[in-house]
Amino acid sequence: MKALNLVVIFLLELAVLAAVGLWGFTARPALAWRLLLGLGGPAVMIALWWFFGAPGATHQLHGPARAAFELAWFGTGAAALTAAGFTTWALTFCAVFAVSKTLAIIWQQ
Repeated sequence: MKALNLVVIFLLELAVLAAVGLWGFTARPALAWRLLLGLGGPAVMIALWWFFGAPGATHQLHGPARAAFELAWFGTGAAALTAAGFTTWALTFCAVFAVSKTLAIIWQQ
């Protein structure tokens, strides 16, 4: 079960990137904006994960700073889904995140 939870967390991390990309491609009517936001949004998120969130991050966060970063990261994914018009998916995403992170805390993952 612990290994499965780590897989779920990883998939949630990837889902944030997909959600931000989906939002970007649906945010504006002009093609240039859609391309900029649809490709640039995930690129910015990847850079943030690289610097702060990844296990080998340049500036690894710990304690409350890490918790705030993760809340902002996954909250951005939920907000992007909502903004793109996928409210049910956003709520499902939040529920899976809450259960998975609770288990991760209990299991000290």
